[in-house]
Amino acid sequence: MQYFKALNVGRKRVEDAKIYLDKITDGRGMPAMALADSVDNSWNPVGEEILYAFVDESSGFVLTDNSGYILALVDSRGYSKAVATGILTGQRKEIESMLSADNIKEYTGRVILPA
Repeated sequence: MQYFKALNVGRKRVEDAKIYLDKITDGRGMPAMALADSVDNSWNPVGEEILYAFVDESSGFVLTDNSGYILALVDSRGYSKAVATGILTGQRKEIESMLSADNIKEYTGRVILPA
């Protein structure tokens, strides 16, 4: 896929994920990655699917503060499309209930966050 086409497709998917994340986190969503890596040097947008993952230090990431989890909406390969930071344990349970009600599945693989 051509770069600009892949970027435009990816941006739309990021925008959709951010809008949903804003809805369930009181406007705390931030856009993440529009393009995914490839092994053949082609341009690929992030995937269409929306899955969720809560990220903390046990996931192998070093968080710079102790303000809770990062909630990432990811595609089926773990590329994050939108993130919200500072999710506390009580909020996590509420958010998981909303995600479940909306039939959003949990992603259990390796999450790829923007650098």
